Amino acid sequence: MKTVKYKRTLRLIFPLFLLLTIASIGIVGYMLIEKYSFLEAFFMTIITVSTVGFSIVKPLSQNGIIFTSFLIISSFGIFAFSITSITTYIFGGDFQKTLKIRKMKNELKKIKNHVIICGYGRNGRQASHDLLLDNNIVIVIEKREKVINKYQELHNNLHFILGDSTHEELLIKAKIDKAIALITTLPSDADNLFVVLTAREFNPKMTIISRASDEHSDTKLKRAGATNVIMPDKVGGTRMAKLVSHSDVVEFIENLLLKSGDTVNLEEIRCRDLPECFLEKEIKELDIRKNSGANIIGIKKTDRSYIFNPPPSFILTKNDMLFVLGTPKQVDDFKNILN
Repeated sequence: MKTVKYKRTLRLIFPLFLLLTIASIGIVGYMLIEKYSFLEAFFMTIITVSTVGFSIVKPLSQNGIIFTSFLIISSFGIFAFSITSITTYIFGGDFQKTLKIRKMKNELKKIKNHVIICGYGRNGRQASHDLLLDNNIVIVIEKREKVINKYQELHNNLHFILGDSTHEELLIKAKIDKAIALITTLPSDADNLFVVLTAREFNPKMTIISRASDEHSDTKLKRAGATNVIMPDKVGGTRMAKLVSHSDVVEFIENLLLKSGDTVNLEEIRCRDLPECFLEKEIKELDIRKNSGANIIGIKKTDRSYIFNPPPSFILTKNDMLFVLGTPKQVDDFKNILN
């Protein structure tokens, strides 16, 4: 990343340095040989280097003629090269890239409660797509510049950082301490393990989702601090098998998840966010279905166990997580009742 940035800067600095050097030589030479003032020497150098054809400031001595001749010969190629390089930098894309990088840095300073994605391959792109649909802010760390150039204008809430996400300085640059979640989709399980360890160290409370290729990596990643570990091959195989034996169920669930927000919402609500009057009561006492039309279809307990379709007699505690299903209006009504 630093090498790429250095090369871009060099494309502008080097031709400017050459122009400044040849101009300095000309100014100093005319001041010493012809006893010109600084302004006269500067003007003479400019018209000589640029070969615009204006008349000379004062008649030149023999030494001045020789110096001017060598100045024209040496500066002609340098001037053409420098002007071409500077023009290419400004209009060829490097200047725009520099402005975009500076704009991104300013935007990153204000970002918080975002999701970091390490790696923008197939899994990373799909994860960012779904997160953006839910209005999340996403920061992607990707080491392939051509991938960033292709997708960086995709969405206003999608930001890229060029580099290797196994380098902790890039995770710091992505404001990992302010992020709510991190998804690492790197092809190497060892790299994912390193990212998980580093992320958990900087942000003990964040949700960390890791990709894994080897089934033996699952336990290691969870020990390192991953909240969940996803094995794409295993998930894909399970889905294909379920499409054979329970195709309608799979399609129903996929429609429920993929169309969430348009015609139906499946949302999670923490009981700790509910008013005290709703806690330590049975579900039937809340009259949720009657008052809002939404349904509590599941509950996650403190021990990470799940209760599906909880009975009306179930007593809610502040450490429970509710899974509420309904249309967007029904879910909003449910939230309004709780507030």
